[in-house]
Amino acid sequence: MPAPDSPRSSESPPPEGLQGNLELELLGLVNALYNLGTTVINDSTKEREKGGAKQVGPRVYAISSKCAFRSIDDDSRNDVVNHLAAIDQMSDHVKTMIPMQVLSEIDNAKNPMQITRDQIERAAAENQFMNGKIAALTSYQKLLVESLCQNFPDLQEHLKEGEVKTEEGQGSSAPLTL
Repeated sequence: MPAPDSPRSSESPPPEGLQGNLELELLGLVNALYNLGTTVINDSTKEREKGGAKQVGPRVYAISSKCAFRSIDDDSRNDVVNHLAAIDQMSDHVKTMIPMQVLSEIDNAKNPMQITRDQIERAAAENQFMNGKIAALTSYQKLLVESLCQNFPDLQEHLKEGEVKTEEGQGSSAPLTL
């Protein structure tokens, strides 16, 4: 079952080409890191049960000289290293740029999908705010032209001409909508 915030379901195939290969390699790296982490936790639990570890905090243990990392098989470590090497080789051919803000937010344990959603919502709110400003200015312009035409009938021809141009979108930009 895919994660609820996953961009696509787990049943869908990865994209073709380099992007798909990179996605599969990243998935392999995640699995290798998970397996390595599981091995370390299992080994450190065994060390703790033997009395080889001293509790430092509520969940932090100092492993004795018989370090749990020594019991990890070479295959787990090699899997991680091999996946990282393959990703590094693929990186030379990938032209996708990722904003530093996104990377720093990921480092701060924030979900990239939530960051994207927040940015879209912020852009939509700013868009609505600007639409309100544009509507207010358009309304003000119409009222101003009407008042000027009433008070200065000689200018009516020029003012109505300018009003027609702005209504056609030549004199100002049209409101944006989502």
